[in-house]
Amino acid sequence: MANETTQPDIILASASPRRAALLRQVGLPVRIHPSGLDEGGEETREGETPEAYASRLALAKARDVADRLKRGLVIGADTVVVCDGRVLGKPRDRVEARAFLLSLAGRTHRVITGVAVVEAETGRAEVDTSATSVRMRAFDAEEAARYVASGEPLDKAGAYGIQGRGALLVEEIQGDYFTVVGLPLVLLAALLRRFGVDPWGPGDAEGDSRTRPARTVGEAPVDGFSLDTSGQV
Repeated sequence: MANETTQPDIILASASPRRAALLRQVGLPVRIHPSGLDEGGEETREGETPEAYASRLALAKARDVADRLKRGLVIGADTVVVCDGRVLGKPRDRVEARAFLLSLAGRTHRVITGVAVVEAETGRAEVDTSATSVRMRAFDAEEAARYVASGEPLDKAGAYGIQGRGALLVEEIQGDYFTVVGLPLVLLAALLRRFGVDPWGPGDAEGDSRTRPARTVGEAPVDGFSLDTSGQV
C-alpha cells in the first residue's frame, strides 16, 4: 500500500507498446514485464459474458507476472471486440483478419477492455471493465485486404487499430477512446487509487517526481519506461 510520500513500483504485464505509451503519456513510471500467457489462445467459457471474459484474461495476465515478483502493483489488460454477441480477439492469420473486418464494415460493435491491478505482496486484486461503441463506415473486401496487407490488424483485437491506419475505417465512437486503444486510463486511475496510489504522483507543486522515467538496478530507461525481461517464459 502506498503512503503519502512513496508510491509502489508499477509493472505492466504486457509487451504492448500502445499500453506502455499511454502510461508514459500520463506520467506513470512503469516497468514492462510481459505475461507469459498466450495472447488470444483462451476461448470463452460457456455462459461467460464478454465483460467477464476480458476481466478473467486481464486478471490472469496480472497474476502471472505478480506471482514472480515480491512487490509492486501489476497491471493486466485484455481487449475484445464484440459484434452480434460474437467475441473477436486477435486474428489468427490474414484470412481471419479480413473476415473480422468485413463482419464489422458498416456496422456498430462494442470494444471491451478489462483491467486488473494485482498487489504482488498480498495477491489482492481489483478488476473492472470499460466498454465503448464503435461504428465502422462501409468498405469492401478490396479495401479490407489492403488494410490487412499493411500488417497492422494482425496483433489487434477485432483486426484493427483505431490509433493507427484503422482510424480510416472508423466513422464514430461513443465512449472512452482509450478503451478502444487498449487501456482505459480513467478506469485504471480509479483502480490504482484503491491501492492508495495517486495518479498525479507524490511530487510537490514545483515538480512531480513521477514524470521521471522509472529505473531499476541494472536497467536503462527505454524512451520513458523501463523494460524488464527477467523471468519471461
